[in-house]
Amino acid sequence: MVNRTKFYIDGAWIDPASMKTARTVNPATAEEMYELALGSKADVDKAVTAARRAFDSFSQTTREQRISILTNILEIYKHRAKEIGDSICDEIGAPIAMAEQKQAGSAIAHLATTLDVLKNYPFEERIDSTVVVREPIGVVGMITPWNWPINQIACKVAPALAAGCTMILKPSEFAPTCALIFAEILDEAGVPNGVFNLVNGLGPEVGIAMSEHRDIDMISFTGSTRAGIDVASRAAPTIKRVSQELGGKSPCIVLDDADLEKAVSKCIATLFQNSGQSCDAPSRLIVPKSRMAEVAWIAKTIADRYRVGHPRVAGIDMGPVVNRGQWEKIQTLIKKGIDEGATLVAGGLGRPEGADRGFYVRPTIFADVTNEMTIARDEIFGPVLAIIGATDERDAIRIANDTPYGLAGYVFSGSTDRARNVGRLIRAGTIHLQGGSIDSSAPFGGYKQSGNGREWGRFGLEDYLEVKSVAGSIELNKS
Repeated sequence: MVNRTKFYIDGAWIDPASMKTARTVNPATAEEMYELALGSKADVDKAVTAARRAFDSFSQTTREQRISILTNILEIYKHRAKEIGDSICDEIGAPIAMAEQKQAGSAIAHLATTLDVLKNYPFEERIDSTVVVREPIGVVGMITPWNWPINQIACKVAPALAAGCTMILKPSEFAPTCALIFAEILDEAGVPNGVFNLVNGLGPEVGIAMSEHRDIDMISFTGSTRAGIDVASRAAPTIKRVSQELGGKSPCIVLDDADLEKAVSKCIATLFQNSGQSCDAPSRLIVPKSRMAEVAWIAKTIADRYRVGHPRVAGIDMGPVVNRGQWEKIQTLIKKGIDEGATLVAGGLGRPEGADRGFYVRPTIFADVTNEMTIARDEIFGPVLAIIGATDERDAIRIANDTPYGLAGYVFSGSTDRARNVGRLIRAGTIHLQGGSIDSSAPFGGYKQSGNGREWGRFGLEDYLEVKSVAGSIELNKS
C-alpha cells in the first residue's frame, strides 16, 4: 500500500514536520482520488542532513557495490512496472497501454543503460604524469515533472547512484505515486539509509528550499523554462551546479522531396503521443509553402481519425491532459491562434464530442501559421499543431531556428544525406532524421532556453561527477 502521507527520509517512512495536504485529481473524470502530504523547508532540511551524512560512506563504495545495488533495483522494478504504469494512467491520463509500455518501460531502459555504463566507465585516466579522477559531486536535489514522471526520475536517480551521490527527490504533486513506489523499490533493493530521500511538495516551498539549500551541491531540474530560470537564480548564490531540461517548441521540417503523407503522419503521431505533453514534441510543422493546402488536408484527415477518451478504454489513441489549469491554458492558446488569423483545419475549442467531464482536448491543426504568431512561439504542451510555410530549404532552416528553444528537431527528405545536412544546421540537442528514435544510451538535452547539461547513458553519469587532477606518479584505481 503506497503511503501518500509520509516522506521517505534516511531509510524510513516518516511524518511531515507539519501536516499539509493536497488532493490528487484523476484528469479523465475530474474527480478527486486521494490526499498527498506536502512538505516544507523543515522536511527538506531533514532530508539534506540524512543525505549529507550518507555521502561520506556511499561516495566511497566500489563500482561492484553500486553495480549490485542497480542490478537489484532493476530486477525489483520489473515486477512492479505494471503497478507504476497503472498509477501514471490514473494521474496524468496516459492511455493504459502507453502508460505501461512506454512510460513505465522507459525506466527499465534507463536503469539497464546506466548499469551497462557503470560496468566499464573509466573513473580514472592518466594524462602524462597526472591522473584525472572523476568523483561524485555530492548531495543532489532532483525536481521532476508530471508528463513523463518515472522516466525523469529514473534518468536522474540511476546515474546519481552509479556516480556515488546521495539525493533528495521532489516529484510532481500531480503524479506522485510512481515516485513513492520507486522509493519502496530502492528500499527493498538495499540502497543504504540516507542515500535516497523523497519529499513531496510544491515548487514554491520544497523546490525553493532545495534550490537555495547550502548543503545541496547540485540541482537536476526538469520542467518549464520559466521555473528553470527561477531555480537557477535561487541556486546562484551557493554556486551549485544546475543541470536543466526545460521547454521546447521543436520544428519538424518536411522538405520538398519527402513523402508528404508519411512525414506528416509521423510528425502528428509523435506530437499527439501523451496528449501533446512532451517537451520535445514536434509542434511546428514546416513545409513547402506551395504545398500548404495538401499538407493541411493530410493533417486534417489524420487528426480526425484520433479517438479521444478515457485512458482505460481499449483502442483509445489519446487521453486527457493532466489538469484543469493545463486544459484552460491550451484553450486560451487555441483561441489565440484563431484570433491571430491562422486557419483552423481540425479540432478547436472545447472538449471532443461525448466528453462532458475530464480534461480532454480536441486534436487541433492550424494551417497558414507564421512563425510570429503566439501558437508558433509559445510552448502549448497539448495536441495542437502549427503548420508553417517556407519558401525553400534555407527558409525552412531559418524558421526552425527562429525560437528561443532548442530541445529537438525533426527532418524528413527523400534523401537521408540531405536530411542529415539540414539536421546539422538546426540548433537543437536532439535531431530525428526520417522519423528515427533516439537511443536511451545517447545524450538528451537542449540548446538555448531548453536547458543545459545532458541526461541518459554515459553523458547522464558525467553530469553527476566532479573532475579532479592528481599530479605525480601514481597507479590508476580500477574500482
